[in-house]
Amino acid sequence: MPANRFTTDPTRETLYVDWPLFGELSRALALKVSHAFEPEVVVGVATAGVVPGAVVAAMLDLPFFSIIVSRRYQAKTVRETPAVLSGAPAEVIGRRVLLVDQTCNEGDTMRLAVAAIVNAGASEVRTAVSFRTGSYKPDFHALETESNIVLPWDHESIVEGELRANPKYGPYID
Repeated sequence: MPANRFTTDPTRETLYVDWPLFGELSRALALKVSHAFEPEVVVGVATAGVVPGAVVAAMLDLPFFSIIVSRRYQAKTVRETPAVLSGAPAEVIGRRVLLVDQTCNEGDTMRLAVAAIVNAGASEVRTAVSFRTGSYKPDFHALETESNIVLPWDHESIVEGELRANPKYGPYID
């Protein structure tokens, strides 16, 4: 079965991120960036990177945009490959860009997004994630962990008009 943000590795512990922790990690990420880089624009990788990207952009008082990079399953392999589904925003042309995603493991999604932004004409691109979970080394990260990550907006979903444990996580959510 291909991995996505709703499936987890059963050999890893799971970190359930609540809203206060998410806020503190976003704050820490914005502070790290502000001490080492002066971006002019923040771009979040949709979908999971949009929320932390928007928070970091607000804290840095910068304009925020998004880019859609999605994972697609390849029928003859057991792995997914990401694809850029929307072009980089025109506002990156000639500017220093901070690219934000929620998590980063092997870096496939991040590399594609960086390439799209560079090809669109950004003068410089640096990367930031809330959680570094694998071998890819972003320029900035708030927390390094080997745990599966369950984000606060993924804990629950609305089913038949009521908040319930998100069924996409199967046994990983009580």
